[in-house]
Amino acid sequence: MCGRFTLSTPTANLAKLFDLDSVPNLEPRYNIAPTQAVLAVRSTREGLGRELALMRWGLIPSWSKDPAIGSSLINARSETVAEKPSFRTAFKRRRCLIPADGFFEWQKQERAKQPYFIGLADRQPFAFAGLWEHWEGADGSVLDTCTILTTTANATIRPLHDRMPVILDPADYTTWLDAATHPDYLFHLLHPYPAEAMITYPVSTLVNNVANDVPACIQPLA
Repeated sequence: MCGRFTLSTPTANLAKLFDLDSVPNLEPRYNIAPTQAVLAVRSTREGLGRELALMRWGLIPSWSKDPAIGSSLINARSETVAEKPSFRTAFKRRRCLIPADGFFEWQKQERAKQPYFIGLADRQPFAFAGLWEHWEGADGSVLDTCTILTTTANATIRPLHDRMPVILDPADYTTWLDAATHPDYLFHLLHPYPAEAMITYPVSTLVNNVANDVPACIQPLA
């Protein structure tokens, strides 16, 4: 699964990676948690380019009457995403890229859980495969929300957890975002990222508290 991630990459690098005209100056984030605002890249309404949007992490289906459902829909299993009522419409029509440069997983140990930082070996930013929805409440409130797709863990992450977020190859960004792409063609993109291209290392339990959004969250333990 994916329950926390980071995004501290300079905005110029993000603009280049995601083929955006510009990216606003952003504060580095070292401990992004569910229900918080996250950045997402999606196709424009006209389908002629890409845009950056701010969304709440935790997908609220458009038909839901209770926005609290979003806190339990932060991840979507790629194996069943086309079947689940909460995700199947978004999988067909509203796919997005969620920029990140690392994420966390917790390994069960004898007395506690040890947090680990996970990223690419070259320390470059990347994109999770995401879905998004537009939700309107009876009180007039409006939210754009998103979820991160997961798949089976690769050999690097398996000692920590049996699932991992889907990390897309940049060559597949356009295919993923294009609403005209038939969903059946997308499943071959939803595979574990190559294990040899990833790193993990233990970090401080500071990350356990969502209030701690500081560089120390990603520093290796001595």
